Amino acid sequence: MTGGNDTADAAQPHPKSRGAARRAMRRGPTIDDVAELAGVSRGTVSRVLNGARYVSPAALKAVERAVRTTGYTVNQSARSLVTKQSNAVAFVLSEPQERLFEDPNFSVLLRCCTQALAEHDISLILMLESSDAERDRVLRYVRGGHVDGVLLISAHSGDPLIADLASGVVPAVACGKPGGPEAAIPYVAAEDTEGARQMTRHLVAQGRKRIGMIACTQVVGGQERLQGYRDVLGRKARGRLVVDTSDYSFAAGAAAMRELLSVSPDIDAVFAASDLLAAGALAELRRAGRRVPDDVAVGGFDDSRIARETDPPLTTIRQPLERVAADMVDVLLRLIRREPASSRLLPTELVLRESA
Repeated sequence: MTGGNDTADAAQPHPKSRGAARRAMRRGPTIDDVAELAGVSRGTVSRVLNGARYVSPAALKAVERAVRTTGYTVNQSARSLVTKQSNAVAFVLSEPQERLFEDPNFSVLLRCCTQALAEHDISLILMLESSDAERDRVLRYVRGGHVDGVLLISAHSGDPLIADLASGVVPAVACGKPGGPEAAIPYVAAEDTEGARQMTRHLVAQGRKRIGMIACTQVVGGQERLQGYRDVLGRKARGRLVVDTSDYSFAAGAAAMRELLSVSPDIDAVFAASDLLAAGALAELRRAGRRVPDDVAVGGFDDSRIARETDPPLTTIRQPLERVAADMVDVLLRLIRREPASSRLLPTELVLRESA
């Protein structure tokens, strides 16, 4: 069947089509209004709305014009019953709610993922997962078929949600490289190890002798950043020069810097695994009367808005978050369509400012 009769229908609009348009405006348009206005069958409209297969060019044009005229919108719930797809993706942030507003990286990822999905007429649903109860709620929602896939942001090592997603509940993509058995989930990440090497090499080239690190190995990407620091310093990366925090936060950075100053008073540089950690370190150094960069050079990681707003502005490693978001969406959509897709690593760049 080629839909040949649709051409004749479309060429001779139904005499009551104007009335269909008026009724649609009064009570909200239906698929029958679109069919009547276009002069085609209801089945033809349905075929157009579901991909325009077996529809003549004239009928396709007539239906598209009628949709615009009536303002008809597909009932997504009804379509989902047929296609078994929700046309929605979950953006799961494994952090407390306040971190969404504290860390500018999350807002960049959220905005860019939303824009990339909108190009495919797919909705994004924000979900937070920072407790057992929230994790269970996310899993129930995902398993209930409410989303076609998951974008997992800021996952922590050992999070049971990662293992559940890796088992194939729905397609999922992680932001950052998961470690251990969770690595079964495809990911999109900056080259965290090489970025950390770039920063550490720069601090060494500045003549700094006692370079500490504020790490965060519990969050994806954190272990790689610590490894890059150790790759450059070797034996000089002694245990007491490294403080491992539980999250990328301002408070954690300040506390870690306080600890570094207590165990290594002669420290002359510090590499923080995120800009937020570095901002906290800068505040603690100022409180302790240490000048930056004269006494202690400070480097961060991200090149977020925070890096430009600290005093002094922060030397940091730029990771291309806009591209990370776009690639995450691309990989996830390929997985949803059952197309080949693999993890991606994106290059980083050293950005020099006054702090180092």
